[in-house]
Amino acid sequence: MNKADQVMDGVRDLLNKMGWLNKFEMEVRLDGYKASEVHCIEAIEKTTDPNVTKLAQSLYMTRGAASKITKKLLKKGYIESYQKPDNKKEIYFRLTEHGQKIFNIHEEVHKQFQDRDKAVFEQVTDEQYDMLLAFMEKYNQHLDEEIRKQGLDIK
Repeated sequence: MNKADQVMDGVRDLLNKMGWLNKFEMEVRLDGYKASEVHCIEAIEKTTDPNVTKLAQSLYMTRGAASKITKKLLKKGYIESYQKPDNKKEIYFRLTEHGQKIFNIHEEVHKQFQDRDKAVFEQVTDEQYDMLLAFMEKYNQHLDEEIRKQGLDIK
C-alpha cells in the first residue's frame, strides 16, 4: 500500500472511530434530536445572517434539503424566521430559547471530546500542525475543484 492510500485509510479510520465513540454520548445527551437537526442548529448559530442558501453551503446540501430541514425546525419551535427591514425578500433564521439549549448541549459534548483527546493534541508540534493544515488546505482545494467540475458547486 502506498503512502497516499495509507493516509486515506488512516483518515477514514480516525473519522469512523471518532464517530463511533462520540455517537454514544451524543445520543445520550441529545436523545430525541436528529443529528441533521442538531447540525443545522449549529450552522444557524455559527453563521452570520443564516438563510437557506448559506445553510446549504455550510452543510453541503442542496437548497431544497436546507429548506426542508429549516421548515421542520420552525415547526418544532427550535428556530424562528425573520426579515431585515431593508430586505423584505430574504428570510433569515435564528435560534429560539429551545434551539439555543440544544446548541449549548451540543457544544458541551464537543468540549468533552476535546478534553478527552487533549493529551494527543498537546504532543503535536507547531511544525506538524503546519504540515497537516497545509495538506488539508491543498486537499480541500482539490475537492472544491472536483465539485465544480461535476456541477455540484453549492458555494
